[in-house]
Amino acid sequence: MPVAPEANELLSRSPLALVIALLLDQQVTLEKAFSGPLDMVQRLGHEPSAAELAEFDPDRLAAIFSERPALHRYPKAMAARVQDLARIIVDQYDGDAARLWETAGSGTELLQRVAALPGFGAQKAQIFVALLGKQLGVRPEGWREAAGPYGGEGTRLSVADITDAESLAEVRSYKQALKAAAKAKAAAPAAQAGRPARRRGSRSGSLGAAGRDRRGRRGFRLRLRLRLCGGGRFRGNARLSSGAAA
Repeated sequence: MPVAPEANELLSRSPLALVIALLLDQQVTLEKAFSGPLDMVQRLGHEPSAAELAEFDPDRLAAIFSERPALHRYPKAMAARVQDLARIIVDQYDGDAARLWETAGSGTELLQRVAALPGFGAQKAQIFVALLGKQLGVRPEGWREAAGPYGGEGTRLSVADITDAESLAEVRSYKQALKAAAKAKAAAPAAQAGRPARRRGSRSGSLGAAGRDRRGRRGFRLRLRLRLCGGGRFRGNARLSSGAAA
C-alpha cells in the first residue's frame, strides 16, 4: 500500500488492522485510510485487541479519533463504527478478525460475512473479497465470482489491485475517469433544463421576414383601394384604375 513501512507492516501482520483500514476507506484518501490503524495504535500507546476496542469507552475513543490531525473526515462516526466492528468480531468470530475469512466455506459466504460488517456496502464487500484473494491468498471456492468485476485477473479497478507505484497510478486513473463520467452525467440534465424552449409554430428568421414583407404589401394595396374609392386620383396602377372605372 502507498503508506509508511510501519503502517504496511501492521496491515500485513494484523487482520484486525486490515479490516479497520477497509472500514476507514471512504471519503478520505487511500493513504489516510490505510494509515489510520497505525495512527490509532500510536495514540493508544499499544496495539488493541478486538475485545479491548469493543469495551472501550465510546467518548474516549471518539476523542482519540478526533485528535488533530483527525483519523478521518468524520472521526466520531468512524470511531463508533470501529467499535461496532470490534463487537461483531468478538461476538461472532471469537475476537479473531482472521476467522472472518478463514472459516468461510465459499466465496458467497465470505461476501455475505463481509457485507454484514458496519460500513461495508455491496461494492466495498466485493473489493475486500478481491483483496483477500489477490493479495493474501484467501481463495475459497467461487471467490472471483463473489468479488464481481474486482475479482478479475489483471484488473486495475480498486485497492485490491495495488501492488506498486505503477498499479496505484492505474487505479487512480480509472477512478478519476469514473468521477469525470459521473460528473458529466449529472450535468447533462441541468444543461438541458437551461436551454430556452422553442415556441410551437415558430419560423426561422428569414421566413419570418418574408412573412412580414408579404403582410406589408397586402396592407399597402388595401390603402390604395381606399384612396381610389374616395377620389380616384391615383392612376399609376392599371389594375386599380380599371377597378375604379368599373
